[in-house]
Amino acid sequence: MNAMHILWVDDEIDLLKPHILFLESKNYLVSKATNGADAIDLIDENNYDIVFLDENMPGLTGIETLSEIKNSKPNLPVIMITKSEEEYIMEEAIGSKIADYLIKPVNPHQILLSLKKNLDHSRLVNEKTTSKYQREFRKISMDLATVNSYEEWIEIYQRLLHWELELETISDPGMLGILESQKQEANSLFFKFIKKNYQDLLTSSDRPIFSHTLFKDFVLPQMNPKSGTLLVVIDNLRYDQWKVLEPHLQPFYKKSKEISYFSILPTATQYARNAIFSGLTPLDMEKRHPEYWKNDEDEGGKNLYEKEFLSAQLQRLQPEMTHEYHKITTSKAAQELDDNFNSLKTKELSVVVYNFVDMLSHSKTELDVIKELAGNEKSYRSLTLSWFKNSPIFSTLQKASKAGMQLVITTDHGTINSKNPTKIIGNKNISSNLRYKTGKSLSYQEKDVYAVQKPKDIFLPTQHINSSFVFAKEDLFFAYPNNYNHFVKYYKNTYQHGGISLEEMIIPCAIFEPK
Repeated sequence: MNAMHILWVDDEIDLLKPHILFLESKNYLVSKATNGADAIDLIDENNYDIVFLDENMPGLTGIETLSEIKNSKPNLPVIMITKSEEEYIMEEAIGSKIADYLIKPVNPHQILLSLKKNLDHSRLVNEKTTSKYQREFRKISMDLATVNSYEEWIEIYQRLLHWELELETISDPGMLGILESQKQEANSLFFKFIKKNYQDLLTSSDRPIFSHTLFKDFVLPQMNPKSGTLLVVIDNLRYDQWKVLEPHLQPFYKKSKEISYFSILPTATQYARNAIFSGLTPLDMEKRHPEYWKNDEDEGGKNLYEKEFLSAQLQRLQPEMTHEYHKITTSKAAQELDDNFNSLKTKELSVVVYNFVDMLSHSKTELDVIKELAGNEKSYRSLTLSWFKNSPIFSTLQKASKAGMQLVITTDHGTINSKNPTKIIGNKNISSNLRYKTGKSLSYQEKDVYAVQKPKDIFLPTQHINSSFVFAKEDLFFAYPNNYNHFVKYYKNTYQHGGISLEEMIIPCAIFEPK
């Protein structure tokens, strides 16, 4: 590997000979300049990896020299060295995007540390991250062999996500491949856990928080009626996507509490989000509110009555609470809500549903440009973050913080990149979702699904006596034998929801107080 080339600029460069000899002993190549003008000429003529720049020099000052360097080579890292601790000098240098700032007298090890931090940072981080994950890989593998509770699954999933986000910052595709294999193993075991325990989890006294209990058991007890609460439901938001959005709220909010809760099955908007707003299972929604509930075979939109479901739930739990509901499905509607933010402050509870991420996942199926932009998990997260930072929702959340409103952010279910088909056969009224199916006379690969012959056992309604539900495991999606190859090609590697995976079922709900 070629030696890193340093340019050291100081009008007393001869006094720094011990430092330069020390760096040369560490295999760095050091060139010298005694003034800013010579330094600028050298930088124009040579390719340096980094510059040490004295702030206090005759002629061109360090700050003036820094400005010239940044004009000609803006990406060249510069470390400012100065005797002065004047705040304005530090601010001037930092504002000019210096790589580091050292106060004289500096010793050789300070210099070496700064070099490591700026030149070897990526390599050192790569090596350290890889080493840490290799150790954690063994721990997670052992834990996967014994996991037997929903709490343990939440903890394992969060560890896997932590390492996915860590490893995507390093240039080692091999490590990401190992992690992906470990996630696949985890999803395979999670499917077996859900298939064996889902019915009991729904009825156990030690059950997790599910979609239909989220509002009553978590959100409502945490609400602050004095400040007002803004509840934002971002449709189809996975945990990893949430983790890349969350840091951008830190300048405006401090997090008071966060939980991981379970989406009910099917992990689809019609079921999961209606369950959140109604506080009821789908079976109870059909019984109590037949005027609002729509089964898969019914005509019309399946989640048109969230506002009514919410009002009915509040009437049961806290009838005196003032509230309002907004569903945002277009950028124009999001902007209008932001422009009229003051109306949100008049209620104790303001609920806003954003459909963008759901539309993004469906667009990946239908639009080639989105397929390119969201080609893998990392780019899918990046696209979600880009939307969030540039959407009116971000402005609305900042206004809510300034207004002193409490913020609750959650989602209704996650989504998974569906990579492999599994065949299914049913009558013409079979439901259209690619990750779950309901209907009569379903024929499927038993090893690929969680089949529920009596939907009422898991609190799901049916339209026919012989109707059943089947949920696809891991990253599978259902495909019909007719026109099979065309169907598989069209839907392979698209983001779908409705089935059983860590990504779809384990989802976040976080509560923030304004700063």
